[in-house]
Amino acid sequence: MLIVNTDYITGKKLETLSLVKGSTVQCKNVGKDILSGFKNLVGGEMTAYTEMMDEARAIATRRMVEEAQHLGADAVVNVRYASSAIMQGASEIMAYGTAVKFIQE
Repeated sequence: MLIVNTDYITGKKLETLSLVKGSTVQCKNVGKDILSGFKNLVGGEMTAYTEMMDEARAIATRRMVEEAQHLGADAVVNVRYASSAIMQGASEIMAYGTAVKFIQE
C-alpha cells in the first residue's frame, strides 16, 4: 500500500474510492505521567509522551490502511494527521486520507 501526503502519484491515473481514517486514544501510566510532570518543571523533551505519540500515529496509520485495503485500494493519497487532547495525559490521534485505485491505461 502506497501512502503519500500529496493528492497525486506521479505517473499514475487515480480513481477515488472513499475517505479513509484511523484513530486511537492513548495515555501513559501514572508513573510515567508523574515523571513527565517533573520534566515539565525543568524543561526539555518529555520522551514518554514523544514515544506515546509515535505509537499512536503508527496505530492510527495502520487502521487507516486496513480500511483502505478493505475497499480494495492501491494507495492512500493526501494523508493528514490530527491530534487533540482528550484529558490530561491522553490524546487522540487521527490519520485520514483518500483511498484510490490505479487506473490501467
